[in-house]
Amino acid sequence: MPVYVQIFLLLVAFIIFVVLAMYAGGLGVRKMCFKIIAEMEEARAFSAAHAIKLQEERKNFFRVGTGNMRPKALGFLLSDKIVIKADSGKYYLDKDKLAQAKSSVGKQ
Repeated sequence: MPVYVQIFLLLVAFIIFVVLAMYAGGLGVRKMCFKIIAEMEEARAFSAAHAIKLQEERKNFFRVGTGNMRPKALGFLLSDKIVIKADSGKYYLDKDKLAQAKSSVGKQ
């Protein structure tokens, strides 16, 4: 097999690997978002008065990998305004945004 074909195949394999790794990471963050929402629903944190404390930062700076998806997932939920941070530093769910998000997930 010519060298330029081997280089091309290696490049294609690398691109496929990167895409699959990014996809797997996205699935992990999505799963963590659902887990955070389930915890908050179980605690009935639907108002500032019933807000709960959530992990905002990594527990260990030197621990790298999939265990640190919780802060990233919380960031996504905050940016979508599904989770709201109360003045006390605790978090609660916005029922309307959550219902919209659940209906859009069901349509896909």
